[in-house]
Order: sequence, then C-alpha cells, then structure tokens
Amino acid sequence: MFTGIVQGTAELLAIDEKPNFRTHTVRLPQALLPGLEIGASVAHNGCCLTVTEIDGDKVRFDLIKETLRITNLGGLKLGDKVNVERAAKFSDEIGGHLMSGHIMTTAEIGRIVQSENNREIWFKPADVSLMKYILYKGFVGIDGISLTVGDVTSGKFCVHLIPETLERTTLGAKRLGQYVNIEIDPHTQAIVDTVERVLANRTRNDALVQG
Repeated sequence: MFTGIVQGTAELLAIDEKPNFRTHTVRLPQALLPGLEIGASVAHNGCCLTVTEIDGDKVRFDLIKETLRITNLGGLKLGDKVNVERAAKFSDEIGGHLMSGHIMTTAEIGRIVQSENNREIWFKPADVSLMKYILYKGFVGIDGISLTVGDVTSGKFCVHLIPETLERTTLGAKRLGQYVNIEIDPHTQAIVDTVERVLANRTRNDALVQG
C-alpha cells in the first residue's frame, strides 16, 4: 500500500527492451535507499513495481506486458523522471489516501489553466467508463499523487495544484497531450458498485412484482 504522498522523483538511467517486457534502471533519491532490499515495492508514477537489483543508488525494476499496456511507463525515455514512493509502513502518517499501486487506466492532459500560485489541469481518462468513480471533492491518484477532484464534466475532470506539488512532483513539467496514470479511490469504487447492485436488484424485484 502507498499513501499518495510522493517522496521524490527518480531519473530513468537505462532501459533494457525485450518483447512485451522492459527493465528500468532509475537513480533513487538517497533518502529512499536506507533499508531498501530486493523484492521491496516502490511506486513509479503510482504503479507498484518490485526491486530486482540494487547497485548503490541505481535500482532496477521489471515491467511486464500488462504494466506496459495499462500505464504510461512504457512510453518513458532515457532522462525522463518518475514520481516515486516506497511502500507504506504501519507507523506512517497517511497524508493523502490509501492507494494500492494498481493503475486502472491512463488519462490525457487536455487543458492547463495557469493562475497566480495555482494551476488547474484537466484530464480525459482513456477508459471513460471509470468516470463514474471520479466524483467532485473525491480522491484520485494521478501519477502516484493523492489529489482531490476539483470539478467533473462529461468524460473529464480537473485538479488544482499548489506550487509545492508542482515543485516536488513531475506534474509541474507536464504538457498538453501527455498521459498520466490514474488509480481510482477503492473506497469510492466499492460504494458506487454497491449502490449500483442494490438499485439493479430493486429494479428486478419491482419488475417481478409487477409481472
């Protein structure tokens, strides 16, 4: 599990490309290295990856076919940076919201509105069916960052970013047309799915009674 509070960014140093498989080598921030072991989980742009090799601050991770298909990690190039967060411990403060590191879709940046000390970014999810889980003032994970939904329109939503978020994460460098990873808040998903099942059962029962 992760908290959605990005702990730093990591530069992509090497890519080993194979059919439907990739290995990334990144340079992790020094603060994230103590206690890091093979098999540990580190979120890259919100996607949970497993440490496969450690050489000082150079750490390797494997990306399988499904990861490359669902996330924006397959489009990374040498020198690109990713948001990173180590798996949460029981004693950690949950400053964002609990996140699993399981990306559900990507979203394209469709609009950026800049104002003094604030930036509003609009996103269009690739899987529009997931919009039912993105609610005004609800939580959403964007490239591993726990954010509050600022507004929702047909097939799109926005978030408002403060200077600190823009400075500490990769969102400050994002441009129109680029893609981010999206993780839906699991609690919101569970509530929406439960309500839908209850209403569907009620509709079927009413139809049987009337029949």
